[in-house]
Amino acid sequence: MGLRRQKHAKKNMGFYKHNFHFREPFQVLLDGTFCQAALRNKIQIREQLPGYLGGATELCTTRCVLKELESLGKALYGAKLIAQRFQVRSCSHHKDPVSGLTCLLSLIEEGNPHHYFIATQDQDLANKVKKKAGVPLLFIIQNTMVLDKPSPKSLAFVQKLQTNDLVPEHQKQSIVQLKEKEGLAKQEGGKRRKRKRAGGPNPLSCLKKKKKTQEGQEPSAEKKKRRKRKRNRIKAEAVQSVQKNEEE
Repeated sequence: MGLRRQKHAKKNMGFYKHNFHFREPFQVLLDGTFCQAALRNKIQIREQLPGYLGGATELCTTRCVLKELESLGKALYGAKLIAQRFQVRSCSHHKDPVSGLTCLLSLIEEGNPHHYFIATQDQDLANKVKKKAGVPLLFIIQNTMVLDKPSPKSLAFVQKLQTNDLVPEHQKQSIVQLKEKEGLAKQEGGKRRKRKRAGGPNPLSCLKKKKKTQEGQEPSAEKKKRRKRKRNRIKAEAVQSVQKNEEE
């Protein structure tokens, strides 16, 4: 097993574990084309796949896949023997079996709730799987099993999830109610208090304060005039007094 291939597999598995909560044992749905490719390339799926995915696995298929392999006759007899060794997952096609493609797609509807991997060599099935978010895709190339990188659909889903765009409306309402219960939501009609920010001194406080004129106190210019008039009056009275004395 190449070191580079194992590194890519570990990275891709980390993406699905972190964003879509995949856990051991990993459930892998296999179709007839994957079993046929494994037989042709002498790949021991049960022995090699757990080491590649980095954890315990459960290999499984469906009755529809087994019926399809049986209908194809001797050409896929070996693939049918391999598929019969796996666990059979129940589907809704008991009375009217459908193609393996249709059956496997039905098991990953509604967001892949059972966290299935899809292992296939069918290009049509692979393209349809890539249009669904959170469904890892396995295929065989150059005699080795490969876990495909996350599809654009899965990447877009994770991006929207991180921006909280996919939170259901009822969950948003529950969050609001919880905030109100804990007193975190602002009251109706109330204004949110603005947080004071630390800053420099108020420029108005740096101005020099003007001296306030006390009540009943007149400006200094008016006082000077009064004093001058008083001095002049005193001088005039003194002169008049002297002249009066001389006359006597």
